[in-house]
Order: sequence, then C-alpha cells, then structure tokens
Amino acid sequence: MKIVVDNKIPYIRETLSRITEDVVYLPGNEITAESVKDADALITRTRTKCNRQLLKGSKVKFIGTATIGFDHIDTEYCKDAGITWKNCPGCNAGAVEQYVHAVLSLLKKEKGMIPEKTCIGIVGVGHVGSRIRELAERMHMRILLNDPPREDNGEKGFADLKTLTNECDIITFHTPLITVGKYKTLHLADKDFFDSLHKKPVIINTSRGEVVETGAILDALKGGKISDAVIDVWENEPNINLELLHKVYIGTPHIAGYSADGKLNATRMTLESLCKFFNINMKIKLDIENKNEDSSGTCTNDDILSKYNPKDDYSLLLSHPEDFEKIRGNYKLRKE
Repeated sequence: MKIVVDNKIPYIRETLSRITEDVVYLPGNEITAESVKDADALITRTRTKCNRQLLKGSKVKFIGTATIGFDHIDTEYCKDAGITWKNCPGCNAGAVEQYVHAVLSLLKKEKGMIPEKTCIGIVGVGHVGSRIRELAERMHMRILLNDPPREDNGEKGFADLKTLTNECDIITFHTPLITVGKYKTLHLADKDFFDSLHKKPVIINTSRGEVVETGAILDALKGGKISDAVIDVWENEPNINLELLHKVYIGTPHIAGYSADGKLNATRMTLESLCKFFNINMKIKLDIENKNEDSSGTCTNDDILSKYNPKDDYSLLLSHPEDFEKIRGNYKLRKE
C-alpha cells in the first residue's frame, strides 16, 4: 500500500512505517496528480486541494485530512469517484480555546474589558464554539449563541445574528466554510453585517478566512464600526491583505489551533480512520515529545499569558508577512 503524506503532519511517521514501507512525504502545496496517481491513500492538511484535477485517474481510495475543516476537499467529486474522506472534528478545540482565552485576557489587561460587564456572541457552537462558551461562562461573561443548523434541529438557547449585532461587545466566529445554501457562511460578516452593528464590538475570527469579507472588515475598522479585530484566518492565504494586517489588534498566521495536543489528536484520529478503512488491526498510541510537567490543568485568567501570548506570533508575522506559509509550516507547537 502506498500513502502520500503532507510532510508537516507531526507524530505520524513511526506509526505509518509499521503500516507500509511505501510512504512519500511532500509539502502540502507540492502534492500533485503525478505524485498521487499510484497512491492508495492521501493524508493531508488544508494546503492540498483534493479535487478532480488532483485525483482523476489515480488509485486513491481514502483521504484523511488532519484538520477540522474540509473545504479543501471536493466532497462531491470524491463521492462520485468512490473516494472515502475523513476529517478530525474537534481535534484542536482546546488549542483554539487557549488562543481565545489569551485574547480575552489581553483585552482585559490592555483594553480595560470587564468580563462581567461584557456580552460575547459566539457564531457557530460546535466542538470549538462549545469550548468558547464554557470559557466565557468561567469568566462570568454574558453569552449569546448563534447556530442556525442546531436551532433548526429543534435545539433551544440560540439567538439570531441580528440580536448579536445589537447586543454584543465581542463577536467570535467558529463556523465551517459553507459556500452555498441556507447555512452559507461565505462572507457571513460582510458590509451589511458591519453596517448593522449597534455597538462597536471586537471581532475575532479563528474559523475560516472567507467567513469574514476582507474589504468589509477593513472598512469597518477604518470607519470605527468595530473597536478592534483579532484575525487568525485570512482570505487568500498565504497572500494576505497587508493593510488589514497592520490595522488589526492581533493578526496571526492561521495557528490558533496549533497546539501539540491538537496536532496529536488530529494525527491519531487520521491514523485510526486510515486503519479502519483498510481493515488494519493496529492500536494507535502516540505521545507528545518533551511533555512539560506543568502542562495539565486549566489556566486562570491571570496566568494564561505566561503560557501563551498571541502578540508574540503577531510580532513575528508583522516582521515577515511574506513568510506566512513558512511561519505556519514551521510553527513551534505550544502546549495547552
């Protein structure tokens, strides 16, 4: 069995060597139709577009993406071609929670945000959004939740987007990228969204870059319709808008979910899916190298910034925005 693998996926090589000797590691954006034509399986991240152009005529029957998101996979083509694909829902929810926790702590420390007097709106309440809700509860914030698919499924406790734009001091996005249909999230935060804001909230986006329209949020910052923005995911990565990069409060290179714990979870889930698909009887056991003694437990609001400060990542990106992909690809995975 031949497997082609994105070479930036950690904790995977030893286990794959026990499955097959025929493993090819390549940078995600250098995986081509030629390299996968005789592969049985493909293990990717978001930088590999798994579509007809890549897969037509290949032997690939299984795609595992070591990510939550799967908008880089043409799911309809895979269905028609008989290719099974699996993603890793929830794998990095703890890492994104840590990132947002650090952001909220910075807003408290540097911007005078008082959690008990702050209303936070969470758009998308899946694996990640649910963790953010629990974080906000611990910080005693007022919380509004927006998740139309769950609400339409009969679940209670949700508000419409208009209510969030009326009442929230912070709005944070945790949705998948959906380009068409009733639950479309492409440019969910567009000009109309920013024009409808009654307060001047902080906007946080750690979901998908295309959920927030670049021109619209840039105009909102310039026009004072929002007070600040924290952007981890960008349209047109890695060729991000440099004007927006310099306008935001914090801007990072798509690394909110990049913890050692989250990466290990994603690798484990991907390997388990691979083994299940190919009927390989193997117990997947992975360990984080150099695990810190103090890595367990929940950080308080006071010490989270000593564990992780996203402004460090912002400073690096500001200094070398042309190295967006390099910084992301070589990111030193933080502990949760």
